[in-house]
Amino acid sequence: MALQLERLDKQAFAPFGDVIEMREDEWYPINKGTTRRYHDLGAIQVLGEDGRAAISLARGDAVDFPLSIRMLERHPLGSQAWIPFNGVPFIVVVAPNGPDDRPLETELRAFFADGRQGVNYHAGTWHHPLMSFKQQGDFVVIDRIGTQPNCDVCDLNQVHTIDGSAVTCA
Repeated sequence: MALQLERLDKQAFAPFGDVIEMREDEWYPINKGTTRRYHDLGAIQVLGEDGRAAISLARGDAVDFPLSIRMLERHPLGSQAWIPFNGVPFIVVVAPNGPDDRPLETELRAFFADGRQGVNYHAGTWHHPLMSFKQQGDFVVIDRIGTQPNCDVCDLNQVHTIDGSAVTCA
């Protein structure tokens, strides 16, 4: 099944998490006016007995079209943020949870993050692992760590393809 790639924006992505970006209408001055603070762009969720928020770094291998989406994962005990710090765009694929506690494949969505945007998946949001677009990407990762298992993986019932032919936002 073909997936259409959408431009990542806060309203479209809200059911799945937060878009982390610097918008000119969403800042205030700090440090005696020498710094613009883009405040509270994502809510870090940490659930479970021994969880804590952690900051990590990740380097994602490059992918290109066509992309085959065969599985999704979710983190039931906390949010997970991916923020590029070398400006590399990435592809975000998400789905709501279905009545059978699996990704609802009929509502699978694909977004193009332009390299100046990050995402913060809400706890329990089904999503594809990192896909850096056309070049290796470096990312700040903010998520929950602890001893309790916090990653569910689900193979999809069918392969979903993003071919890139209708990409107007790349």
